[in-house]
Amino acid sequence: MKIKKGDTVKVIAGKDKGKTGTIIKTLPALDQVIVEGTNIAKKHEKNKRSRSVGQIIEKSMPMSASNVALMEDGKVVRVGYTFEGEGDKRKKVRISKASGKTI
Repeated sequence: MKIKKGDTVKVIAGKDKGKTGTIIKTLPALDQVIVEGTNIAKKHEKNKRSRSVGQIIEKSMPMSASNVALMEDGKVVRVGYTFEGEGDKRKKVRISKASGKTI
């Protein structure tokens, strides 16, 4: 998965197409992400005690990672990988395919 928690992304498919937000959580086993403020569902919650009141909670639900694209400097970019360093110090880093800069 080329997208990580905290990245700013743009939704490129689905009912929230065009919206931007930050990733709250990634679910790599399911290849899904939860983006703040998108794919909102209303959950009805019962009262927990006899004197409390039930409520409706709006919650961001997971969406496929293929429906979002990483944003860098206000533009959508494709992500690639490269290695920096030599020998045992090699480190895999994400790069922007368009500019070649590290993300």
